[in-house]
Amino acid sequence: MALLQISEPGMSTAPHQHRLAVGIDLGTTNSLVATVRNGVALCLQDDDGKVLLPSVVHYLADGQIVVGRKAQSAQAVDPRNTIVSVKRFMGRGLRDVSHVETMPYDFVDAEGMVRLRTVQGVKSPVQVSAEILKDLRVRAERSLGGELTGAVITVPAYFDDAQRQATKDAARLAGLNVLRLLNEPTAAAIAYGLENASEGTYAVYDLGGGTFDISILRLSRGVFEVVATNGDASLGGDDFDHRLFCWILDNAGISLPSDRDARRLLMKAREVKERLSLDESVSIRMTLERGDEVDLAIDRSVFVEITRPLVAKTLKPVKKALRDAGLEPGDVKGVVMVGGATRMPHVQQAVGEFFGQTPLTNLDPDTVVAIGAAIQANVLAGNRAVGDEWLLLDVIPLSLGIETMGGLVEKIIPRNATIPTARAQDFTTFKDGQTAMAFHVVQGERELVSACRSLARFELRGIPPLVAGAARIRVTFQVDADGLLSVSARELTTGVEARVEVKPSYGLADHEIADMLKAGFENAREDMELRGLREQQVEAERVVEATMKALDADGDLLNTNERAELDAAIASLRATADGQDSRAIKIQLEAFNRASNEFASRRMDKSIRQALAGQRIDDLRI
Repeated sequence: MALLQISEPGMSTAPHQHRLAVGIDLGTTNSLVATVRNGVALCLQDDDGKVLLPSVVHYLADGQIVVGRKAQSAQAVDPRNTIVSVKRFMGRGLRDVSHVETMPYDFVDAEGMVRLRTVQGVKSPVQVSAEILKDLRVRAERSLGGELTGAVITVPAYFDDAQRQATKDAARLAGLNVLRLLNEPTAAAIAYGLENASEGTYAVYDLGGGTFDISILRLSRGVFEVVATNGDASLGGDDFDHRLFCWILDNAGISLPSDRDARRLLMKAREVKERLSLDESVSIRMTLERGDEVDLAIDRSVFVEITRPLVAKTLKPVKKALRDAGLEPGDVKGVVMVGGATRMPHVQQAVGEFFGQTPLTNLDPDTVVAIGAAIQANVLAGNRAVGDEWLLLDVIPLSLGIETMGGLVEKIIPRNATIPTARAQDFTTFKDGQTAMAFHVVQGERELVSACRSLARFELRGIPPLVAGAARIRVTFQVDADGLLSVSARELTTGVEARVEVKPSYGLADHEIADMLKAGFENAREDMELRGLREQQVEAERVVEATMKALDADGDLLNTNERAELDAAIASLRATADGQDSRAIKIQLEAFNRASNEFASRRMDKSIRQALAGQRIDDLRI
């Protein structure tokens, strides 16, 4: 327990006023948690001194769930039950997931989000992500010494409403109070801007394990304004691994590897990718389960060539973001590199050539997002120090609109609109005497509904039966600070209204979340009961062992009948301890204590007599 906390004046709130808040970067490859201590943002370490938690979850047949580095080693042994890069599945159907053919999982293409069948049953990406978040929550509470007030969780800027809602659901399932969902590039900009006291227009190039984002921000004193964002929610370091994976198969002459071998080859591809950032050439040697030998060497130049289309693919959203912001590459003061995949030299080179300047890499690309999230969490939790005033103006990545006649999209909120925001537009009836209207909320940049993502449907009834075009229905879109949407429709003459909180079709319903939480509570109770049973069994074992040692030393204090009775009590306690009834063991322990009281008393008397032997009362010190 911390008894004394020392901090610089004005750098933090008083200890009794400080609320425990964290920033969490839920990454495709690695995740981490950070907080602000004494005015300084830092990442929290696990018991081994590591800040990075591999985003890997292993489900075991005995009901255990292993997360992180311990789970990593199981990828090649039990690939079907070891889930990696789950972030790529968040809020997605099976058709939306790339490279499915090389993945070892047993996919369930259920309605809504794709599921994965494991030895512990069918799991959604939300449940898998919750296990990662739960591990980070426990780490934070253990490190900070108390329960968390809340957390800011980062998401890719180009995550749509479904993916954001799925992330929030995972946090709820992990027992976290979400203060805000924060776009990853924005979090990085907060960390970079505050660390370097930077002002001007900056680009944040964020290439993670499974997603890519580009955000253009204006940084001025105390204001972080996102002016444009773009990206690809299905492009990241994993795709570079996959290119290497395919190159290995082609050059080694291997076709259709087993699930285990496919996972081993993907792990090797990731290792080779990381080594090529430092070495000009890397050897690839391994033996597959069916006896195939892989003995190859790859030069960095070859890797650059086979992944060039991926790097070029990242530059297309960069151009779009600049165009939306009304800027040229030369107008950007600096380019902040974020995400582990930006360590690749040819990625840095391509970005540098595009912007005509060397990218900024003075902050750790793995930790900068979590650091920024922690700073924002600290402010939202109410730990703002005197004079620590700043404003965050984020944007919505994709346009939001409504379907009109002919299957067209009427955009209500355009992309890159600053959030939180609310906008309204008036509509009217199409037919004489029309008393109801159906609304279809969509997200996307295309003009046709069929080319956009469906978010929600609802109806407004009770419209006055007027001639076509006479009724006035005002539709209002509201986007909160997390980027989540609610839509309402109101007939202006009568005041009748209908409203929908957008719960995407790929999200989880409230009852599903409730069921999951209930299951978690039930498991917790079960775990507590098992713990109680084990404690009683250990106590019984301890008592029996101590009694047997006492009998070996002082068994002569008992006559034959007394010894037989005590031996019977020991046998009865042992038999009960082998069972699964903790209450029965407790009762038997109490009975054994009564049965052994006389023996314990005689041993005590003996010890006292031995201690007093040869002593005079006058010499004793009491």
